[in-house]
Amino acid sequence: MTHENLLAGPPPTYLPDSTEAREALESGAKASDVAARFPAYSAAWATLADEYFANGHAVTSYAFARTGYHRGLDQLRRAGWKGHGPIPWEHEPNRGFLRCLYALARAAQAIGEKDEAERCLQFLKDSSPTAAAELNN
Repeated sequence: MTHENLLAGPPPTYLPDSTEAREALESGAKASDVAARFPAYSAAWATLADEYFANGHAVTSYAFARTGYHRGLDQLRRAGWKGHGPIPWEHEPNRGFLRCLYALARAAQAIGEKDEAERCLQFLKDSSPTAAAELNN
């Protein structure tokens, strides 16, 4: 008989690497081209959200962040995530989703969706305290 530690919580979720998409984005390809070619790659959507937010387009940033967030949720579920538990920032493939979650909170705040912004920031902190600290700097 094995005894499971019920206090330990769910195990961390690690998304698979999207090597081709990551390399395209890192090589300087336009984020919009990478998102069009690899629509499941959350990091491309996060980059678009960041670019548009920096240029004063909060609504467009919100839309890009929400797209990447939902694409990331789909991938997390396929990786065994049950709706809660650690999503480590230290695992590079998780960063696209976590960046989208932060970008969604930021854009929601900018367009007056305070409750959504707070929910997203709490989700980020619960998923990865490291990501919350890194992205809030």
